[in-house]
Order: sequence, then C-alpha cells, then structure tokens
Amino acid sequence: MCCLILPLPGCAIIRPPRDGGIRYRGLTQDVQILPVDYEIEYICRGNRVIVGPKVRKCLPNGTWTDMTLWSKCKKKLYIGALFPMSGGWPGGQACLPSAQMALELVNKRTDILPDYELEMIYYDSMCDPGEATKLLYDLLYTEPIKIVLMPGCSSVSTLVAEAARMWNLIVLSYGSSSPALSNRQRFPTFFRTHPSATLHNPTRVQLFQKWKWTKIATIQQTTEVFTSTLDDLEQRVKEAGIEISVRQSFLTDPAVAVKNLKRQDARIIVGLFYETEARKVFCEVFKEKLYGKKYVWFLIGWYADNWFKIKDPSIDCTVENMTEAVEGHVTTEIVMLNPETVRGASNLTSQEFLEQLMFRLGGKNPEETGGFQEAPLAYDAVWALALALNKTVGPLREKGRRLEDFNYNNQDITAEIYRALNTSSFEGVSGHVVFDAQGSRMAWTLIEQLQGGSYKKIGYYDSTKGNLSWYGNDKWIGPGPPADQTVVIEEFRFLSQKLFASVSVFAGLGILLGIVCLTFNIYNSKVRYIQNSQPYLNNITAVGCMMALAAVFPLGMDGLHVHRAQFPVVCQFRLWLLGLGFSLAYGSMFTKIWWVHTVFTKKDDKKEKRKHLEPWKLYATVGVLLAVDVLSLMIWQIVDPLHITIEKFTKEAPKGDLDVLIQPLLEHCNSEKMNTWLGVVYGYKGLLLLLGIFLAYETKSISTEKINDHRAVGMAIYNVAVLCMITAPVTMILSSQQDASFAFASLAIVFSVYITLVVLFIPKMRRLITRGEWQSEQQDTMKTGSSTNNNDEEKSRQLERENRELQKIIQEKEVRVSELRNQLAERQALRSRRPQSTPNQNHSTPPPASSQNDPKPLLPPPGYPLPSSDNHSLPASYPNSSILYQADSKISRNHCHNSRLQLLYK
Repeated sequence: MCCLILPLPGCAIIRPPRDGGIRYRGLTQDVQILPVDYEIEYICRGNRVIVGPKVRKCLPNGTWTDMTLWSKCKKKLYIGALFPMSGGWPGGQACLPSAQMALELVNKRTDILPDYELEMIYYDSMCDPGEATKLLYDLLYTEPIKIVLMPGCSSVSTLVAEAARMWNLIVLSYGSSSPALSNRQRFPTFFRTHPSATLHNPTRVQLFQKWKWTKIATIQQTTEVFTSTLDDLEQRVKEAGIEISVRQSFLTDPAVAVKNLKRQDARIIVGLFYETEARKVFCEVFKEKLYGKKYVWFLIGWYADNWFKIKDPSIDCTVENMTEAVEGHVTTEIVMLNPETVRGASNLTSQEFLEQLMFRLGGKNPEETGGFQEAPLAYDAVWALALALNKTVGPLREKGRRLEDFNYNNQDITAEIYRALNTSSFEGVSGHVVFDAQGSRMAWTLIEQLQGGSYKKIGYYDSTKGNLSWYGNDKWIGPGPPADQTVVIEEFRFLSQKLFASVSVFAGLGILLGIVCLTFNIYNSKVRYIQNSQPYLNNITAVGCMMALAAVFPLGMDGLHVHRAQFPVVCQFRLWLLGLGFSLAYGSMFTKIWWVHTVFTKKDDKKEKRKHLEPWKLYATVGVLLAVDVLSLMIWQIVDPLHITIEKFTKEAPKGDLDVLIQPLLEHCNSEKMNTWLGVVYGYKGLLLLLGIFLAYETKSISTEKINDHRAVGMAIYNVAVLCMITAPVTMILSSQQDASFAFASLAIVFSVYITLVVLFIPKMRRLITRGEWQSEQQDTMKTGSSTNNNDEEKSRQLERENRELQKIIQEKEVRVSELRNQLAERQALRSRRPQSTPNQNHSTPPPASSQNDPKPLLPPPGYPLPSSDNHSLPASYPNSSILYQADSKISRNHCHNSRLQLLYK
C-alpha cells in the first residue's frame, strides 16, 4: 500500500489490494486527489474477503485512517469444530475462547498464511457421541467446505476421526486422551495436542516403584477411553512386576464397585472416570471409609481444581464429607502449560497467555470453568494447524494447486496437510509441540497431591527420557506412604520346646534302658534260660528299639534348631532311623513268632523235621525284612527325595490397631509323591503288623523250649501293632498341628519301645536275679540248689516228651481196636443170618446170647490171654458153615488167631 502526501487539502488515491479493488462513492471522473472526509471501501473478487480495515476516511492532514493496518483480500479457510460446553467434560468453556484467541493472532500475522483467513464454525457437542453425530452431519453437508475438523472429548473424537477418512479430512483434537485413538489403521488422519491417557501410565508406574508398591487396584467408568487406558496400564505394570489384584468397573452407579474394593482390601487404587462420576465415587468412598492413612487414590489431573466442592444433586454427601474423602489423593496430569518463561510461535509466554485468557473469560473463576487446564492445548492446536497449512502452500503451488481448491474428494491436499502436521515442531504455550507416529502429543507429566484441600505440585516426569524430577514435598496422613496391602509378617510355627525336652528325656532314658538290656543279654548269653530265648534276636530287638528312640530327636527338630539348608538332612535321619529301627525291632520279634507258628501248626512228619532249630534261618529272615526296608527307602530317596516344604495357614490379626497380619508357616518334610510312598510303606508294614497279631494269637497256648519267651514276644507285638495302627493315621491327620503330631508320634515310639523292652527283658532279669541263674552253665553245675532246679526242669521236660509219645501210641491203638470191633460185629451178623444146622453137625450148641448181642465180652482187657473160641459149635441152622466161610472173603473165626489179636495189646 502506498500513499502520496500533497500540500493541497485532500488525500491521494490508494492502490487497491491484490485480488480486490476500491469502491469510490460519487466519483464521476478520474481524479488523483480526494477531498477530506471522503470514504473509500475495499472489495475483493470471488469468494475472498477483506482482512483489515474495510473502509478508510480521508483526514485533514492528507492521510487515510488506520494506515498502520493493512487491508488485504484473503481466501477463507473454514475449520469445523465441536466444543463440549456441557456434559461429562465441559472443556469447551475455556477451550473455545482460547482457540478464538489463537485464530485472531494467526489471522493478523503476515508471515503465516498471508493469503488466507481462518474461520471457525463450531457447535456444542455436550461430550455426547449421539449429539456429535448430528452435528458432524451438519458440518459436512452444509456449506462452506471445512478443511479440518477439531473435536474435543474422546468419545466424540473417536466418532469424528473414524468418519473423517471417508471425506479425506484431517482431524486435530485438543481434548482427547483415549489410548484407542493412537491407532493409525483405524484413525489414519487423526492428530491431537492432548497427549494420550496412556502417557499417565509410565508416570504411575514410576511412582509405584518409587514408593515400593507391588500390588494395586483399579476402578474405571465403562467407556472406551478408560478401558483402553487400563489395558495399557495393566501391560506396563506387568512388565514392572506389579500386580493388579482388584479390577472393578461401573457404568453409572459405583456403589457396588467401591464395596468390592473395600472387601478385597484394596489400598493403592487407580481411578479412571469423568469428573461427574468422580463425585459419585468419592461419596461412596466416604461411606465405605475407603480413605485415610491406609489408602492412596490416583486420579486424572484434568478435573477442575474444586471438583469435589461443586454441589451435585446426584450424591447425598456434603462438601465436608467429600473434602475429607479426597484428602491426600495423587493426580497425574499432562503438562498443559509451559513451566518455562519462553516465547513460542505465538510470541506469547505462558503467563501472558493466561492473562489474556482470563481477560477473555470475563473474570470467571478458573476452578469453576471447564477445560481451563486444557485451554493451552486448544490454543496450540490452532497454531499447529496454521503452521501446517502455511507449510503446505509452497508444495501445493509447485503442483499447481492451492488450499482453497480443497474438497472432500481431493486426497493430494489432505496428504500435504498430513505430512506437514506429522513433522510439526514448535514451542507453544503448553510446551514443545511434537507428534509421535500415532499422531499423539509427546509431553511431560505433572504430579500433584491434594494437601489441605488444594493441589500442590510434587514432581514432574519426562517419559521420553525416563527422568523424574521430585520436589520432595509429598505429604501423607500417616507417617509415610501406606503399604500396598496389609503388611503380612511371616511367622514360623515351632515345636513346643517343653514338649520336645520332656519327650527327649523319656527317649534318652529309653536308650539307656536299651543299653542295659543289651548288656544284660550279652553278659548272660551262656545261661541256658537266656540261650533258649534266642539272645541274638533279642539283641537285634534292643538295637532296633534304641534306633527308634533315636528317631525322636530329629522328629522334634525344626527351623529353630537347624538352618533350612540342613533341614533335608534331618528329614533323612527321621526316615532312616525310624524305618530301620522298626525293621530290626519288630522284624526280630516277628521272626520268632513266625517260627513258633510254623513248627507247631504243621503236620507231624514236617514238625519233627522243624524241631531242630537252625539260628541262621532266623537271622536270614530278619535280614530279608531289613533288606526290603533298605531297598524301598533307597528307591524312595533316589527317585523322589525328601525336601522341605512350607505350609501356609490362615492369616491372623494381632491385637491392637496395627495394619498387619500374621502369616503362620510350618515346615514339613515332603516329597513330590509323598502319599504314594507312605501308602506303600504303611501298606507293607501294616500287613506285617496284622500278620504278627494273627501269629501271636495262634501261638498263645504253645510252649517250646527253643524259644521260651514267645508269649512275651506276642504281647509286645500286640502293643506295637495297636500303637502303630492308631498313631500312623492320627499323625497324618494332625500333620498341620506340630505339637499334637509330634506328641502322638514320639509317645507312640516311646511307649512301644518301653513295652517291648520291659516285656522281653525284665522277666529274664527277674528270673536270673531271684533264682541266682546269672552265672554261666559251668559255674551253675557247682551249686546244688541251681543244679537241683536245673535237674527238675530237665526231668519235667523229659516226662512231657514221654507223655506226648504215649498219647500218640494210645491214639493209634484206639484206632486199631475200633477196626477190630467192627470186624467182630460183622461176623456176628453173619452168624445170625445162617440157617439152623442139621443134628449130625459137629457144632450143635448155640453160642451164648451175650456173645450174639454184645461183641465186647469177646475182647479181654489188656494183659489177659485170648480165649480159645475156635471150637465153639455153630447152630444147626448152619449145616454148611464151612462152605460159607470158605466162600466169604472176610476173615473167619479160624483166621482170628493170636497173632492178629496180640497187636491190639502190644
């Protein structure tokens, strides 16, 4: 623009702007000087508009008005915008004035889009996707054509960005944080100056690690933005080794979700919901007492600063209740205002921007103005768009295109705008503006804490560099950051030392008793009475008893006595001492009772062979039983060795108001298939015990000199079997009660051993002491009393043997007598059936009646001679008796001679 100043009154004609002209009112001829007070009007060709003063007036000094302002014809570019002035996030209340400020400055700049004017056409979306759908339709199908869309609120931006690709439109959002929008396949033309909500998550994880929390809980409103954010958080905490123990969600009413958080002992809680729902949540938090020194809440930082003080008819909590419930919570908020005093692309500092925004808001309270924190993002969004459009002018001119040629079918212009936005990098009032590959803003995160009813900055986090700037002014209701869960103190349960000491004393005394019995048995091994009790088997029994008693000591050892690393060795000692002790003690007794039963329950011919006892067979039997145990234990320990396992019990709350629980623990000796191995061992030994009881019962009335103490052995077997069969299942049931289990097992061992030693050895000691039989057999013959007793016993045993032989002979004779009686009875029957004999028969006199009716008188008692009955006459009815007897195959009277009858009385 140029101006010619002349000394004559009036103003020189002004050159018209490019793509425009000047309308001169009432001018009929060509003139060069226009009079004072003359007005001219700028006009533009086409659909261009005048930017700057549209009308100028000639001043008396020969100049035109507003000469410092340029008047230009510019092409208008239209922006379609949706600002939520109400709803879940009323961010448009501050973001719309901020965007309008930016548009005014951009349009005034001559170095940015000098030939274009940006104009915004906007509607209130109410942060409602349904309402936004109708408004988007109006924007797209109503002139003029919009070159860019600018929605706010994540739910609305999701709808707009997904539809914009069909119209080749770039979408630039100023207030959308949903992580779902960071999807280039679904939203290929989407950018946002508001960082993704996932940018909060690295900060949260950093804080969790700083305060040593490994367990958190979450509660979310059921919307896509919060669901996506929570999915990202779950992935990040999993990588950091942090567990999300409770995950709750709600649609409109959070009461049930908050109760579940309380019930599941949630302590560190991340809340993801809009501001209106936040008031509902914390009203329920107050009711459930889910706040205070034990709890920490993490919230989104873009709520209004006094969000908890705003009256809400949907809740029944007072401001005081809400203030008490929210105290101490932590917010993570994207840095939306540059903390440094620098002038960016708009030539404004962040503080100057806030001053101008406050002036435009007309003095409204920022805490009550929705979107006040996001206002710098809306301001920088306009500047990012303007700078990107300005960057496309040159490349489009080279292609013979212009921005005003844009329509919804033109992909080339859209591609140039996309390329320019994707490479944007400038300083804005919100900080450094740059977009990542998904079109999301990269920024710092501000960490604040509500202290005394107001938010205090406690740190910043730069997620791009992983740098945490900490002020150290965090403040807690308790002495420090609360625990992420109820502190659980692990406490091992150990055996009662009084019980262990008491049983150990009895076990020690039992071992001493076993040593005394063993010494006694060895010293008197040449005494006949001891020799007849198989002293070597008794020695094995005594050794087995002492080994079983020695197993009591490792049974009572636990983590109080040995380190956990050495505990498997203790387990081995328990198993081997008890297993081998049982095999030696019970095996030797079982061998005795087995031999007695085998000898005295077999047939006579085999019995005589077995009466000659061979000791090596007894020892071999014990060896076989011992070998079976050794082999089974070795296989067990090689295939599935014992190791230590820890049993956990129900947590216990100590007395007092301590935020701790006691976790009782108990050490066990265990293996992978413990029940299988125990079943095999218990089954095998159980059968031996049952068989031992049976054999003891069968031989209770048998007396033998080779094993003269088998009745005592049977009694010991009874006691051992009963105690073992009771104790084994009881100890398995009571395995979780260390005192009861040890008491049952150890006392069963002690009583079994005491009973065995007392029953087997005490009677022998008493006999030898009272009868003076403790000397050897050689010395024993020099004493009269002792030899007399021994002779009496020997005679008694000899008489018993003779008596048994005589009883056997008598039984054989009785059998033979019975056979002969039967034969005589048959002969008399034949006589009675014989016909009467003729008178000339030799035997005419009938036999006496007594001989016919009773054959017994024919048999004289032992020691008397047989009667001569061969000459008795037969009755006359049997004339051919001789023929009859000759034809009969049975014995006749003539054949019953003395040689046959003498056998009966031999």
